[in-house]
Formats: sequence, C-alpha cells, structure tokens
Amino acid sequence: MLSASEQLERLGLTLPEVAAPIASYVPARIAAGLAYTSGQLPLVGGRLLATGQVGDEVTLDDGIAAAEAAMLNALAAVADKLGGIDQVTSIHRVVVYVSSAPGFIDQAKVANGASDLLVEVFGPGRGSHVRSAVGVASLPLDAPVEVELVVEL
Repeated sequence: MLSASEQLERLGLTLPEVAAPIASYVPARIAAGLAYTSGQLPLVGGRLLATGQVGDEVTLDDGIAAAEAAMLNALAAVADKLGGIDQVTSIHRVVVYVSSAPGFIDQAKVANGASDLLVEVFGPGRGSHVRSAVGVASLPLDAPVEVELVVEL
C-alpha cells in the first residue's frame, strides 16, 4: 500500500505552499488528535483558479477543478502543521462551500472534486469521510469554492 505522499506523486500532484491567510486566522490548528483547517480557496500560484459563481461565470467542470485545488491547499495546511501528509491517519470531515448562481443545484457534484481527491490519495478506507456541500451567494475574493477539512493524526 502506497503512502499518501507516494500516491500524490503517482497522481502527478504536489502540495502547494501553504496559502497565506487573507484575514486574521491561521491555516490549520491541532486539538485532541485532530487537525482542522480554516477555509481554503482554490489558489494556484497565489491566484484564484477561477472567480465567480458556479452555474454562471464558472462551469461545473471548472467548479470541480476548483474544489480539487482548494483541497490540495487544505492538505498543504495540514501537512505543514503535522510535518508531512503521511502523518494523517484518516479523513474525518469535509465541508465544501460553493458560490452558486441562482437555480444551481449541483453543489454535491462540485464537492466531489475535493472528496474524490481524498479517496485517491488516502484510499477508500482512510480517505472516506462525512461531508457537507453548501451553496452560498458569494465567497471571499469572489472564489467559486471554499473547503474546510478535519483529519485525524
């Protein structure tokens, strides 16, 4: 069985630098054997992968890609706090906020971008998790997606 870091490499993915907070918070925090992330945006190289609402300016496929990018940022925040991604023993909870155009109802499909990545990296046992996919009117910086993550160390 490959480690999470080996799986990332096999998938051709690397964890980005931890995104700098855009307000007064820390990217991740550890308490009682769990690591919690602040909401992570789909920043790639310091820029948002897309802007706007999914179902309007942002396509469903671009929303899914944004959820994956935001999850990579969440994993980077956790890895930075723990000293590496291989310190994660299981994924517990994911919350995906989707900036949604009026009438858009596929938040769960967008959230699959984040969830599917976790299962690919950690496997179906350790990577399975509970999840909420929530449609919202807007997100910070006009991001289409924001992701929160809770993992067990």
